[in-house]
Amino acid sequence: MTTDDRTPSDQPDTQAGGRAVVVTLPFAALVDRFGPVPDGVELDVWDVESPYDRPEDVAVTLLPFYFAGRHRWQYVHDLPNLRLLQLPSAGYEHAVPHVPGHAALANGRGIHDDETAELAVGLALTSLREIAAFQADRAAGVWDARETRSLADRRVTVVGYGAIGSAIATRFEAMRCPVTVVARTAREQDGRQVRAFTDLPAIAPDTDVLVLITPLTDETDRLVDAGVLGALPDGALVVNVARGRVVDTDALVAELMSGRLSAALDVTDPEPLPAGHPLWTTPNTVLTPHVGGNTDLSMPRTLELMRRQVAALAEGRPFDNLVEG
Repeated sequence: MTTDDRTPSDQPDTQAGGRAVVVTLPFAALVDRFGPVPDGVELDVWDVESPYDRPEDVAVTLLPFYFAGRHRWQYVHDLPNLRLLQLPSAGYEHAVPHVPGHAALANGRGIHDDETAELAVGLALTSLREIAAFQADRAAGVWDARETRSLADRRVTVVGYGAIGSAIATRFEAMRCPVTVVARTAREQDGRQVRAFTDLPAIAPDTDVLVLITPLTDETDRLVDAGVLGALPDGALVVNVARGRVVDTDALVAELMSGRLSAALDVTDPEPLPAGHPLWTTPNTVLTPHVGGNTDLSMPRTLELMRRQVAALAEGRPFDNLVEG
């Protein structure tokens, strides 16, 4: 995988013969709102659903949001002069095996930080303050001013400490919660002491709200297993805005059915959640359909990143957000 050591000569601003290089975007609205582009660069709409008709001209391709169809990767490999494959998501593990050897890969770090962080807090508040239950009362014409649980003073553990994890931790701290952060490796970062994944079983007993935002890797696949869930105190809340498989779903369902834990989930395993799955009806559960990064902020933030990438292409500078595979 190519990284930030790409040289200007690796990123020509025009094709041989003076033809413009093409940057493809998956939606016409992105092209329409992009604004001026440098000389030698052309924008075009391509959703990666069918072969591109000028494959030799494409230098940068932004994949569609939530790109998942494996059969479409072949169309990316058909671009002989591709310099950059740009993801709209912070997660990139699904793309690494499919990137052409001659191209770099960049993720969407920064696009969804605010959206996902605010949903994590919103899910926690919805569960603890029983907002959905009060709306059900309203529909039934019931006025029940019962006591609920406050978010303030709840001990929050955020699992995953990239850009979004940092944004989530900051927001929970603003809600007057003591926050512990956990990542693959222990370290000090941003004035916080980051604990390692291996510490999670020891941290769980002192966690009231467990927030998951780690990427899905071999190491994090079912990281939150029956042991970790069982170590959480009675009444603890699991908030998952990461990937469904970071949690052992069967173990989580068992805890929810017992009434011991609560969950607020933006992601599930499997996903989409099939008809008849227990998570449709488990008690103490709030569910949203993977919308953490799906707001009206996504397009402006995506355009900001793509404008920087196009400028880098034209000026022969390294691209932003490059990742290694």
